[in-house]
Amino acid sequence: MDIFLQQIINGLNIGAIYALIALGYTMVYGILRLINFAHGDVYMVGAFIGLGLAKLLGYSTGAPGVPGYNAETLGASLWGGLAVVLIGAMVGAALLGMAIERFAYRPVRKYARMTTLITAIGVSLLIENLLVARLGSAEQTFPTLIAPDAFPLFGTVRISMPQIIIFAVSIALMLLLQWIIYRTKIGTAMRAVSFNLNSAKLMGINTDVVISFTFALGSALAAAAGVLTAQFTSGINPLIGIMFGLKAFVAAVLGGIGNIPGAVLGGLMIGVAETMVNAYGGTWSSYRDAVAFAILILVLLLRPSGLLGTTVQEKV
Repeated sequence: MDIFLQQIINGLNIGAIYALIALGYTMVYGILRLINFAHGDVYMVGAFIGLGLAKLLGYSTGAPGVPGYNAETLGASLWGGLAVVLIGAMVGAALLGMAIERFAYRPVRKYARMTTLITAIGVSLLIENLLVARLGSAEQTFPTLIAPDAFPLFGTVRISMPQIIIFAVSIALMLLLQWIIYRTKIGTAMRAVSFNLNSAKLMGINTDVVISFTFALGSALAAAAGVLTAQFTSGINPLIGIMFGLKAFVAAVLGGIGNIPGAVLGGLMIGVAETMVNAYGGTWSSYRDAVAFAILILVLLLRPSGLLGTTVQEKV
């Protein structure tokens, strides 16, 4: 039972990351009916922006016993360096998301959805290859910004400080998103545009501003996920956005794409599912990445609208 509960904690930890990324997919789809396949790469860029800021602030890489590890710097970083790196990465990724929407998606928005979809794939490949050409494909070590302390809960079940911070930051950002959507003027405009884009224009809403803000918001959440991921994987490379982005997309579909609570639920379920396969799968544990796509197939076959989604009829 202790092992099972430990794996639940681990699964919820990774699931919170998937949920943050999935929120970007679901918000953009809810407003534009667009699958933004470049979103996973925005997550990756956010991690690299965080890496650059961490190095700029002088934080060392490594771990205890490894050259370059600085315990004094680490101890002072929890509420200082982590906050600066996290917020800086979110701001940088938000600007990138707005630029992608303005220069890549907006010019082709009036054309068929297939055109926009192909553009999204092209933007994704462009970002990946630009970073590979500039930084190389080798993995880079992310500085440790959270002390790797672990605290016993009961029995042999333990929770580490990085897991606590990831849970806390993820929940705080999700609650902040809910507040923005349901308690602010721009959130009301987002819901109006999501309901009917043309009607929102007739009501005097600047839909371009709303769409740009949606991209910025989703990109900021993805960047936060990138920085938090680096605190338990410790290594990042220009291709990490591919798998994390696809799994987050599956999470959005599982919960009901376009549904914000559904994206959170789907992310947590995907995280727990793949962790359980890794822990109890035996020889099948190497297929943990395939679990998400098996779930995607089942969802599309059994409930295409997702767990919390609703079936919508469209006129052709």
